Amino acid sequence: MPEYAPLDIPETPRLADNITHFARALRRAGLPVGPGRVIDAVRAVEAAGFSDKVDFYWTLHACFVNRPEHRTVYNQIFRLYWRDPRYLEHMMSMMLPAIRGVQEEKLAQAAEKRAAEALLDGQAPDIPEPPESGKDETKIEVDASMTMSAEEKLRSLDFEQMSTAEVAEAKRMLARLSLPVKPIPSRRGMAAVNGRHTDWRRTIRAAMRHGGELRSFAHTTPRPRWPNLVVLCDISGSMSQYSRMVLHFLHAVANEKGAGWAKVHAFTFGTRLTNITRHLATRDVDTALKAAGAEAQDWEGGTRIGASLHAFNRDWSRRVMGQGAVVLLITDGLDRDPAGGLAREMERLHLSSRRLIWLNPLLRWDGFAPKAAGIRAMLPHVHSFRAGHSIQSLQDLATAISRPDDVGEKMRLMRMLDD
Repeated sequence: MPEYAPLDIPETPRLADNITHFARALRRAGLPVGPGRVIDAVRAVEAAGFSDKVDFYWTLHACFVNRPEHRTVYNQIFRLYWRDPRYLEHMMSMMLPAIRGVQEEKLAQAAEKRAAEALLDGQAPDIPEPPESGKDETKIEVDASMTMSAEEKLRSLDFEQMSTAEVAEAKRMLARLSLPVKPIPSRRGMAAVNGRHTDWRRTIRAAMRHGGELRSFAHTTPRPRWPNLVVLCDISGSMSQYSRMVLHFLHAVANEKGAGWAKVHAFTFGTRLTNITRHLATRDVDTALKAAGAEAQDWEGGTRIGASLHAFNRDWSRRVMGQGAVVLLITDGLDRDPAGGLAREMERLHLSSRRLIWLNPLLRWDGFAPKAAGIRAMLPHVHSFRAGHSIQSLQDLATAISRPDDVGEKMRLMRMLDD
């Protein structure tokens, strides 16, 4: 439970009405809250009482939250509605348009913008009207000819800072993305008119049909094959919002026809490793992610990267890696496993894959430095190190996969490690 100031019991409480309004805000923010849950919440608070702040928080939590990914939105709306005495001014400040000056703009926290939209219920903040013509006032003219479109802005927007409508539009955009891959030449050959190698077996068989006379040579060329795509996605508390968007993108890749991948394998990890590959075969993305979330019981929990990679290398590597598999590792690298061994498991994963690409949402910060022990242990064993916080960063994956020489930000950060 977040730490906030104690609750003040009003002198003339209208608790049932307040709980009802709070439930409506949760529903507008995307939580499946119906009239039955509102009635259960009122009865639960009536039974548990309203004197203890912790009990009140968890009483409403038990009635309104049934999925781990809803916890962040619930926490923000609970804080703004029940804890912050100036929550309306806070919400208005987040929704007001701002002109960036020399001052640094404070970004909203995770799910805070969605919470503000839900509590405002469509109320528009008071925006000052432009001055009337004829009055002697200073006018500010903004040249919007070179500004980005709404879709272009959404491509570069951080997943954590998106509103409810922006998240819905981002999911639709991710469903249209593709991740093509070039085929890999295999050792097996196939017949080709202008092949580089001579197929002596077919040449001799053809000569035997003409009394042993060689009339032409048969040629072969390497048979193309497509690699597997293996995704290891961190679903711990610090990665939950990014993980949901990445899994939407992964579902689109797994169900795309003609993308070229032999098979797409997906694993989630927090405190343990979970194989969710079979759920991605479901055509409906909401049904697929709901089933995947139900199986991954450690959603928004702790992070044990070393132990999870050890479980993958021991139980799944030989089954899904094949020859020339491309591995996407989506995590912030903040390992909380005191047992260690992360560098050893990363080295083994690196040797088993054709390309190991690490997507880290922390790389969006200009001042990012590999100071955490987990990041320092993992960085030397990846082929490419890239940001993974926006739609544009996921689109850039095609470049990292198609170009074997692409290293992203790895070399720059490796120089920081050497210094």
